[in-house]
Amino acid sequence: MTHFATQTASIKQDRILILDFGSQYSQLIARRVREAGVFCEMYPFDIADERIRDFGAKGVILSGGPESVHAKGSPKIADAVFELGVPVLGICYGMQAMADHFGGQVHASDVREFGAAQIQVTTECQLLQGIEDSSQTLNVWMSHGDKVITAPNGFVVVASTPSCPIAVMADDGRQYYGLQFHPEVTHTLQGEAILSRFVHGICGCGNEWTPDNIIDMRVAQLKEQIGNKEVLLGLSGGVDSSVVAALLHKAIGDKLTCVFVDNGLLRLHEGDQVMQIFAENMGVKVIRVDAEEQFLSALAGKIDPEDKRKVIGKTFIDVFADTARKLSKDSGVGIEFLAQGTIYPDVIESAKSHQGKAHVIKSHHNVGGLPEDLQFKLVEPLRDLFKDEVRKLGITLGLPHKMIYRHPFPGPGLGVRILGEVKKQYADILRKADAIFMQELERFDWYDKTSQAFAVFMPVKSVGVVGDGRRYAWVIALRAVETVDFMTARFAHLPYELIETVSNRIMNEIKDVSRVTYDVSSKPPATIEWE
Repeated sequence: MTHFATQTASIKQDRILILDFGSQYSQLIARRVREAGVFCEMYPFDIADERIRDFGAKGVILSGGPESVHAKGSPKIADAVFELGVPVLGICYGMQAMADHFGGQVHASDVREFGAAQIQVTTECQLLQGIEDSSQTLNVWMSHGDKVITAPNGFVVVASTPSCPIAVMADDGRQYYGLQFHPEVTHTLQGEAILSRFVHGICGCGNEWTPDNIIDMRVAQLKEQIGNKEVLLGLSGGVDSSVVAALLHKAIGDKLTCVFVDNGLLRLHEGDQVMQIFAENMGVKVIRVDAEEQFLSALAGKIDPEDKRKVIGKTFIDVFADTARKLSKDSGVGIEFLAQGTIYPDVIESAKSHQGKAHVIKSHHNVGGLPEDLQFKLVEPLRDLFKDEVRKLGITLGLPHKMIYRHPFPGPGLGVRILGEVKKQYADILRKADAIFMQELERFDWYDKTSQAFAVFMPVKSVGVVGDGRRYAWVIALRAVETVDFMTARFAHLPYELIETVSNRIMNEIKDVSRVTYDVSSKPPATIEWE
């Protein structure tokens, strides 16, 4: 067995299989298991029995879901799950489906129980032993309509609420457990302890899934996959591509060439910062392509947000492809591999859409649609990692904290923060305004308290007064939100003093701006970005 195979086996041999029944919290289950130091993967509930058997799980978790077990064609648990002979934890719908599978009774209800609840633990079981918030009670998060009213043979009722007679059921003999609440959400105060008990205490998994071990495993894997061949990476300066660059540089050194395309739609000094971090500080080979004019020319006259996104995406592919051809010609060495920053949520969403379980929300910004004469083999070293894991890897690899934990920045850059047509003058104004906003957020200690903040250029003019003169200039909108999952978001309740400081600085330091507004829309109905 190779060194790589040994490493992979050691940190992935303790593994949990998560079967997704469509819950909005499914990815959160996987993240919590990973945080407990245990490798896991998530698949749609209806994957083939053979894949369930071949996965080699030490335990299985069944997620929640929006269906009713009584509905025609409702998702069922494959017999193969219970033939594995490993512990099984059913959460919400997973519990109901388990009860139904073993002959228990599930009551269909039109009344949903949603929100915080307190369950009373009445019987001991291995899963909850010693875990409580106060004497035999747990504060949990409920989100369900149906409920189990009769436990199957072999199961005992462990906990209940006044409206939910079976909030927890357990069969310690077979190590099957059902929770009507969601331990994966932070509102369940002991949720982390419960999931940790399941994967460690019940399933017997270790704690090998750590950033240091992941880096060692991935570097060994990359060396084995790539050998002495050349790799090309489109470096954006974002978290994912930056971590890919650091990993590849550690694995293959100067066999990696990064292409940083400066499209003229980046934040203030961003291009210089990316070059400094990678080329100067980390010794990574980075080619900077100044393509501002090419992008702005392609965007001329484009007003519709989707049109702008498509133009920016196509232009990036054209610039990247031209650079790849030139590199191959100049070096005389054919570049065989293309590295991308695909992460696990992208993979999960693709799997769901292939199964017909979910709609595609948006296309990802990885390099796609390259010309046929560029036949690369793909390298995706982050393919099995969540964003929070990628960030931890970045810090462990020595990337600056500010780069790793900065706010999200859209793939099309300022192209979708300039409303309507994109012009160089607008981009230059917006860059300065956005930089002032970020500086003051950090000075007031609000940058890390907000999940995403930015300035928006509005192509309308407003009258202002400067000294004794009249100014007729552009309007800048400020946007800041607080969110956990970016699916819903509340506008950040920034201090008035902070907003006032930002507003005054923008209007005083940028002569082309006469008015600043603050966006108080929440999502939904608004989106976080304006376009």
